[in-house]
Amino acid sequence: MIMESRDIKRLREGDEAAFRLVYDEFSERVYRLAFRFLKDAEQSEEIVQEVFLNLWLSREKLDVNGNMWLYLYVIGKRLCLNVLREVHRSDDLFKRLLVNIKEANNSTEEKIIAADIERLADEIVSRLPKQQQLIFRLSRTEGLSHQQIAQKLHISPNTVKNHIVEALKTLRAHLKYSDLIYFIIFIFS
Repeated sequence: MIMESRDIKRLREGDEAAFRLVYDEFSERVYRLAFRFLKDAEQSEEIVQEVFLNLWLSREKLDVNGNMWLYLYVIGKRLCLNVLREVHRSDDLFKRLLVNIKEANNSTEEKIIAADIERLADEIVSRLPKQQQLIFRLSRTEGLSHQQIAQKLHISPNTVKNHIVEALKTLRAHLKYSDLIYFIIFIFS
């Protein structure tokens, strides 16, 4: 889901339902961001709470046309870096972090990235034209062949193929751009 200007405007005005919408949409991503830095579930949960407390307290300053995830990402990263500075000053916290890093394996991070990409792909598919979206989901989610989809929707197999080709072009274009964003985030984080 992409936060719309009206939702951000409602949040700026103190609408708790809009805040809940933002929390539901982004809290898991903030947690994964924090966990990537801290490798500690409890500290990551605390970061989530601090990020959203910070959001609520400074909601009047939000840009209605801004990118909500980018805003939350910057707050979360700053808070994580503050925790890491504390860890650097404490031998006990540093040892705990080292143990957590050893216990956390790369497959966890790979699963997180895969989940993010899957969510982004679902978001992109949900913005396709309705017929294209339906055909794409029947093909990819339900595993129906072009012929089966054509029979089910009373259209030609060639029309099915054209819709799937267009849907895949849209996905590739958006995911190529998102790969660049992920690359930039991982390089600078």
